[in-house]
Amino acid sequence: MTESETHQAIEATFRIERARLVAGLARLTRSIDLAEELAQDALLAALVEWPKTGVPSKPGAWLMAVAKRRAIDALRRRAMRDRKHAEIALTQNEAADGALEIEAFLDDDIGDDLLGLIFTACDPMLAAAARAALTLRLVAGLTTHEIARAFLTSEATIAQRLVRAKKAIAKAGLTFEPPRGAQRTARLPSVLEVIYLIFNEGYAATSGEELTRPIVAGEAQRLGRLLAALMPGESEVHGLLALMELQASRLMARTAPDGNPIPITNQDRARWDRLLIEGGLQSLVRAERLAAEKSGVAGEGGFGPYLLQAEIAACHARASRAEETDWARIAALYDRLREVTPSPVVELNRAIAHSMVFGPEAGLRLIDAIAADPALRAYAPLPAARGDFMMRAGRRAEAQSQFRAAADLTRNAREKAFLLARAAALDAVG
Repeated sequence: MTESETHQAIEATFRIERARLVAGLARLTRSIDLAEELAQDALLAALVEWPKTGVPSKPGAWLMAVAKRRAIDALRRRAMRDRKHAEIALTQNEAADGALEIEAFLDDDIGDDLLGLIFTACDPMLAAAARAALTLRLVAGLTTHEIARAFLTSEATIAQRLVRAKKAIAKAGLTFEPPRGAQRTARLPSVLEVIYLIFNEGYAATSGEELTRPIVAGEAQRLGRLLAALMPGESEVHGLLALMELQASRLMARTAPDGNPIPITNQDRARWDRLLIEGGLQSLVRAERLAAEKSGVAGEGGFGPYLLQAEIAACHARASRAEETDWARIAALYDRLREVTPSPVVELNRAIAHSMVFGPEAGLRLIDAIAADPALRAYAPLPAARGDFMMRAGRRAEAQSQFRAAADLTRNAREKAFLLARAAALDAVG
């Protein structure tokens, strides 16, 4: 293996193993910064040793062994006095036994380590933006530059979010242990919220020149798969994974060659990713079964919000043509979703679904009922939906005004161009 190939192998291994290293080390040292520093030290050691000795048969284990030894040294130097570290703050004479104890501690179920890291990064005491940045940094392994690019903000802003989040975690004395029982149930929605927030930023970018950022959406899907493997008995975890896989199946069909958006009703469904659809539907079946077992309720009565949204996405995925979409079921699912998780955005999407079943005037009535909500005051999809309803109702001048209002509100260049084009097209028709 050439030196270049060795370096590529080292980088690939580190990307795969980084979250595991940081998770185990953070639980041991109770410090995110120290855990990241120790993981980076292990990488540097590999860059020195592997070109000379070759890539070991178990590279991940090699990295962990190096990180463990350095963790022991760091803990001795710091002379930590809390309970866990008192067990491993050894005298020189106890070094051999102590090293074995630390190895046993770090060799605990790695699933617990990763879960502890995920739940800590997504702790609800942190702002949503900070949770997303910290999760992408610690679990997905993205650099500060990559996170800043994902959310179209400056590296300095992301760096500050990370620093503040780490300080808040340290001040709160979080132990990086995965929560159990009722505490896990209470905190799981925060984890799912962060992963879906990351996915949505990739699926429909809130600002910038591109409509979508598939790499960001892909990171969220990877986090969703990891969480599903770590928490196989949680219906909402599988529901979120199903939702992301089904929505991601449409990513390549969402944009025209010029980069502008294509509405779902006009997309070339041959471009939808069938493998993602099949995987999403399999996750959906598992989520449905788990929800029924947990609630003892047949049908959608025991479904949570992510499972309900996955059911909606499945209605689109199962329709080979737009005309075959079961809008009546989608409308009924939104009726149920508004009961489970009421929000202005859910109400807006419900209005769109009802307009497809009962006509544009029905949609307009539902939109008028929520238009005054402060959360929707600067929300571009609201006037965009109203414009679509008005256009379908033959009210072209009013529709044109709504499309222009939506264009003024959006911060995404592609979406703005699309909305202005819709308004201009009504000029041509008129």
